[in-house]
Amino acid sequence: MKKTITIATRESALAMWQSKYVAAIIEAKTDYKTQLLPMTTEGDQRLEVTLNKIGGKGLFLKELEQSMLAGESDIAVHSMKDVPADLPAEFQICAVFPRADESDAFVSNRYEKLTDLPQGAVVGTSSLRRQAQLLSLRPDLIINPLRGNVNSRLQKLDDGLYDAIILASAGLKRLGFDDRIKSRLTAPKWLPAVSQGAVGIECLKQNDELAAVLSALADEKTWQCVRAERSLNLKLNGSCSVAIGALASYHLDDTISLKAGVYSPDGSQSITARQQGYDPVKLGEYVANKLLDQGATEILALAE
Repeated sequence: MKKTITIATRESALAMWQSKYVAAIIEAKTDYKTQLLPMTTEGDQRLEVTLNKIGGKGLFLKELEQSMLAGESDIAVHSMKDVPADLPAEFQICAVFPRADESDAFVSNRYEKLTDLPQGAVVGTSSLRRQAQLLSLRPDLIINPLRGNVNSRLQKLDDGLYDAIILASAGLKRLGFDDRIKSRLTAPKWLPAVSQGAVGIECLKQNDELAAVLSALADEKTWQCVRAERSLNLKLNGSCSVAIGALASYHLDDTISLKAGVYSPDGSQSITARQQGYDPVKLGEYVANKLLDQGATEILALAE
């Protein structure tokens, strides 16, 4: 009889898609069966305020982690951009899967791209990183909060509350909303969130046998890029309370290039740095130090 892995997951359509995606890989490539344990997290429930004011993206993980500690689930599946740089000591990321489209999507019912928006247009996002980059490019825009699942955010746009909204391209594509993407916001002028587009598995450190099985499923190139971006984020003490963008790319010669940016909330100040190297952790720390040397600490403090 096959052993069963219980997967803790948020209940949103996107989280369920990601968990079913991972479950299919586990069942196809290991001797394990899977079952899902859908849960509602505090981050899903408290939609009245932005995440940076109530504890950050870690609120999407807390209940899932508690279920693993209680023995109710074996692993949790996350969008890696929602996973804090500094995990609790009991946990580890044991696998990351091939990265999807890492870009942000410009979504509008009336305009094709960011430059088409009229003066004073209202754009919806609750991401400080997106807000900062929007205002850096278009200081005339009005940025209004936008939280909820993908479907509810799109409905708010359709209800006329915004002229445009910014969402992750990967999430829209995974849910079949490719046609809602009017244009993609891409590097080098626009940087995504750390680890955006990647899906990963979190498990307990003490579960060595399971971690070994799942780590064999990881996409190594994506994992190296995610490690570089997370190393940078950890060095900068990054969270959703500050505006940090980063994108690592893996090259044919096995090197990794990393570009990152730090932005003030109003978009008036920004610094970027880039470097290429072999060791993802050292690369992330090096680029973070370059940003710190340029004044990142002072800019990040503006968000506090």
